[in-house]
Amino acid sequence: MTGDPFPFLSRREALTRFGGGLGGIALASLMGKAATAIGAPAPFLTERPKAKRVIYLFQSGGPSQMDLFDYKPRLNAEQGKELPEEVRMGQRLTGMSGNQASLPLVGSPFQFSQHGESGQWFSELLPHTAKIADDITVVKSMFTEAINHGPGVTMMQTGAQIGGRPSIGSWLSYGLGSMNENLPAFVVLVTKGMKGQPLVSRLWGSGFLPGEHDGVRFNPDKDAVLYLNNPPGIDTTSRRRMLDRLEELHRIQLAKSGDSVLETRIAQYEMGFRMQASIPEVTGFADEPDSTYQLYGEDARTPGTYAANCLMARRLAERGVQFIQLYHQDWDHHGGLPGGIKTKCQETDQASAALVTDLKQRGLLDDTVVIWGGEFGRTNYCQGKFNAANFGRDHHPRCFSMWMAGGGIKAGHSHGVTDDYCYNIAEGGVHVHDFHATLLHLLGIDHERLTFQYQGRHFRLTDVHGHIVKEILV
Repeated sequence: MTGDPFPFLSRREALTRFGGGLGGIALASLMGKAATAIGAPAPFLTERPKAKRVIYLFQSGGPSQMDLFDYKPRLNAEQGKELPEEVRMGQRLTGMSGNQASLPLVGSPFQFSQHGESGQWFSELLPHTAKIADDITVVKSMFTEAINHGPGVTMMQTGAQIGGRPSIGSWLSYGLGSMNENLPAFVVLVTKGMKGQPLVSRLWGSGFLPGEHDGVRFNPDKDAVLYLNNPPGIDTTSRRRMLDRLEELHRIQLAKSGDSVLETRIAQYEMGFRMQASIPEVTGFADEPDSTYQLYGEDARTPGTYAANCLMARRLAERGVQFIQLYHQDWDHHGGLPGGIKTKCQETDQASAALVTDLKQRGLLDDTVVIWGGEFGRTNYCQGKFNAANFGRDHHPRCFSMWMAGGGIKAGHSHGVTDDYCYNIAEGGVHVHDFHATLLHLLGIDHERLTFQYQGRHFRLTDVHGHIVKEILV
């Protein structure tokens, strides 16, 4: 753990005295410039990064790994039998299935086959993802301590089960600044009209970091960013005059108080003004040819759909947005899994694969990390009364699958092995902190040194542990 680089200085004094380090990085972000423009490298930066940006396709609810990526014929062979105690080993269950008298195993009703030169296994539910088998790494050995949705999603997004910590995108905004002064460094897109476990703004919040590092949510309507457009009767010239006078007042107060919150406020007002011109251009798809919609699917023509958000993510990546977070809900299949998961795959499979293909065609995949996954997996046993035709699966944090592509990630690779029952990890376990450490490494950041002092402690995304998973890196 690193010490405080400015132990006796206020933030304002640190920014005044030093041109580099974390103070310089924060100042560069406020000024809308890339962190590397400051001069001396920050202490947490490593060698040349493999990636410049991240697109995280978060599937909220916990997709079932053994119905999508982790082929387990033994479950089908022993369907209806009791989960062996030597496999469970007394591990805790949720309150939804913990009181069941029986935990009958249930196999996947979907066919699996191998794809690409890599021979990776995919369910029939993922025909489009199967086509990019040789572009992605499937990590089958993810695990977490969180067993319920709130703590699980919070853990994946912030590195802690309890809310209040900064999200991944906020850490990157704080550490690396922005590559486009007219757009936020961190943008959030949520599929419109989805049900399921609620998504709350703290998942993309900056926590105890300065407020300008919050994720900015884009909405699928004429007000893509809330309160950005001028109200009736106010034109651009009037807005500019108002902001200039407001900044003068803020700077007078800043000179008296040295309050860094005022710096944040000035920067946010200026970013909002610049975004008034940049947002309509990036959110308008009029320049996209028909071939784009053939690739992503016709849903991409409808604002707010998952497909449209994947296309939006590519447009944002092209324009220098550093962290783009998509959320798609309703993967929580406690019942009716065969029909429910089929619907989710129909909504997401084509567009997810199209995004990787599109980035690759445009030369962007080499320095963009694409991530697909949820907060945990599903149980190998049936929740509730056993019904092979229409069953559900409970939450399972012991092992789950996700995939990654681009920006320094091995192509056509499978990492980690689960046991024959898809209940425990047999080899190559990847904890959430390991995942975060690896992601920061790809972006040229030492996860142990990117810290922020708060309430007397130096916090970091990976808490007090986390290892780079070198086996999945080029």
